[in-house]
Amino acid sequence: MSGIYIHIPFCKQACHYCDFHFSTSLKKKGDLINALAKELELRKDEFKGTTVETIYFGGGTPSLLSNDELQMLIDSVYENYKVAENPEITLEANPDDLSLKRIHDLTITPINRLSIGIQSFFESDLKLMNRAHNAKEAKACLEEATKHFDNISLDLIYGIPGASNEQWQKNIETALSYNVPNISSYALTVEPKTALASFIKKGIIDDVDDEQAHEQFHILKERLKQEGFIHYELSNFGKEGFFSKNNSAYWQGKSYLGIGPSAHSFNGKQRSWNVRNNSKYIKAIQQDKLPLEIENLTKTDQYNEYIMTGLRTIWGVSLKKVEEDFGATFKKYLIEQANVFINQHLLYIDNEHLKVTKKGQFLSDGIASELFKINIS
Repeated sequence: MSGIYIHIPFCKQACHYCDFHFSTSLKKKGDLINALAKELELRKDEFKGTTVETIYFGGGTPSLLSNDELQMLIDSVYENYKVAENPEITLEANPDDLSLKRIHDLTITPINRLSIGIQSFFESDLKLMNRAHNAKEAKACLEEATKHFDNISLDLIYGIPGASNEQWQKNIETALSYNVPNISSYALTVEPKTALASFIKKGIIDDVDDEQAHEQFHILKERLKQEGFIHYELSNFGKEGFFSKNNSAYWQGKSYLGIGPSAHSFNGKQRSWNVRNNSKYIKAIQQDKLPLEIENLTKTDQYNEYIMTGLRTIWGVSLKKVEEDFGATFKKYLIEQANVFINQHLLYIDNEHLKVTKKGQFLSDGIASELFKINIS
């Protein structure tokens, strides 16, 4: 299984917390979309003999593209790649773009999954984050989208300064009222060089409270468990049969192709990424050049990546896979390092798979870094 990620680097406005690559100017949108289609063609040999099972439009704000623009890119995938019979095709969308008409228009496209960036149902939160939509639009788009799409995921952010646990619980209940089968939820993080980081430094906004974020994570986890959601990855909760196939492939180390400026690709042995600049990206593609850098991953790099992604998931880290792919030395090292966390009840071994305990879930990235191997080729 392989997937194709298509990065749409445009937004109506900049969210205060975001450090993804995007532009608020749509002047080069046409040229950029043509370049995306051409990159798909230029890189088709990378997936020769491979079946594409997921197509994911991320960003940025992919819902800024028209149906015709989306269809052109989907057609380009089908023209240049072998595609599964029923691929998962996801569109990330903002509530302000999902009008009644737009939702109806999307039903006639091949897109069969929506990932909607709600983030919060409270005006105070949305204003703090500088989101383009308001609470009314968030509710209205879900009311309509759930009538036409079975496979919907919505995003929520916890740990927002000034947002109490009670407010967070109301956010969860509102999300659950729409019966969506997947919820992705992330702690608000303060990335360098973002507006949020600047506002916190100047004292305009309170700093993120890590302890409260931890509390809200557990509130979310316990409430969604009551509703039958499976916590299949650190930040993702889904009903049976509605896990994100695209994201699950990332976490399980499957190959994926990243198309567009700043997009990353991975084939198991190499990681590559495109230039983080729309103009440079367009110019290079127009000259039949791929504006990317490539990193060859050592065995140690591959091992560390597997540990990092595996521990975040319900599937954990397979000790058998570690031995088969990396050797007995790596397996021995992993078990030795893991014993410290097993004794602290943060990790446990289940059917030859190393997994995080309930207590260790919020700490999984930090635990993973302690299991990394260094300086082994």
